[in-house]
Amino acid sequence: MIRAAALCLVLWAGGAAAQSDIAQAARDAAARLDEAAGMLAAAETRDDRVAALTRTVQAYEAGLDALRDGLRRAAIRQRALEAELEARSDEIARLLGVLQAMGRAPAPLLLLHPSGPLGTARSGMMVADVTPALQARVDALRADLTEMAELRAVQDGAAQTLREGLAGVQGARTALSNAISERTDLPVRFTEDPVQTALLLSSTDTLAAFADGLAVIVATETGVPAPDARTRQGSLPLPVQGTVLRAAGQADAAGVVRPGIVIASRPRALVTAPAAATVRFRGPLLDYGNVVILEPAADVLFVIAGLSEVFGEVGQVVPEGAPVGLMGGDRPNTDAIVTELTAGDAGSRNETLYLEVREGQSAVDPATWFAVR
Repeated sequence: MIRAAALCLVLWAGGAAAQSDIAQAARDAAARLDEAAGMLAAAETRDDRVAALTRTVQAYEAGLDALRDGLRRAAIRQRALEAELEARSDEIARLLGVLQAMGRAPAPLLLLHPSGPLGTARSGMMVADVTPALQARVDALRADLTEMAELRAVQDGAAQTLREGLAGVQGARTALSNAISERTDLPVRFTEDPVQTALLLSSTDTLAAFADGLAVIVATETGVPAPDARTRQGSLPLPVQGTVLRAAGQADAAGVVRPGIVIASRPRALVTAPAAATVRFRGPLLDYGNVVILEPAADVLFVIAGLSEVFGEVGQVVPEGAPVGLMGGDRPNTDAIVTELTAGDAGSRNETLYLEVREGQSAVDPATWFAVR
């Protein structure tokens, strides 16, 4: 019996996994979503509702991303534990058999040995050596099973948290859109000539030609000074939270090469101004979808394309971090997110934003302006 227990210990190599912080990370993410809900309630009473609601949407997006990450890690850890326990099922069964046999045998009988007192003494020494290690393996098994149960409980309870978070961020986006449409406090550098804008749109077939002709849409100058972000070249944040899919000059799947970068983001992600800038154009343009063109400095344009919704008015000077639009895509539901997590989070960032920077008459690598590395 003792030899069998010792054999189980040898076959079950390695120590038990320590209690992970994965479940706690998921709980922390849920707490961040609760904080975002409080921010949404408070934003309606703030003087600058647009800024407050922008922070609220970003807080929701960060909380949902953190919760997705926590649940993804929980799912991976649970699968690892299940695979480990399945691989060691024979050892676990033998260990449990030994423990049950030892539990049923009377204590005095465990100390007796057919060879007499010397054998009894030796068996006692073996029991003394094996018992602590045996207990350690039992504790390790208990810890693994406890951790798995905790991970399952976290995942089971996440559905409602996700549902509330998705509803909250949608409510915040709607409130933000309404607040932007009602705002009147932004300085205006010029008013737009809609006729000239329409003529420019109809007469140009390239982004470069359109950008070069933007000066004609100005109807009236107001004297408001232009922003100048040149001192921050190379350090500006990207306009949307995501991952750079293609660098400038890198061909896409169809072999098309563009001078801008492509950023993958989640559906309905908030797009913001990387720096204080003048809105030079907003609306559909060629085959780029909805476009916002910002002027952060004289003779410098940021072309942000591929949005579903665009905010602001041409001629306005928007501050850094101001919302300029939303990404497209279907609003994810709880079931879709759970399926996405099961698949390893693949395909969750399935919306793409195109970002091009133009200086004078030429396109330049956005990496010279943005922190893309």
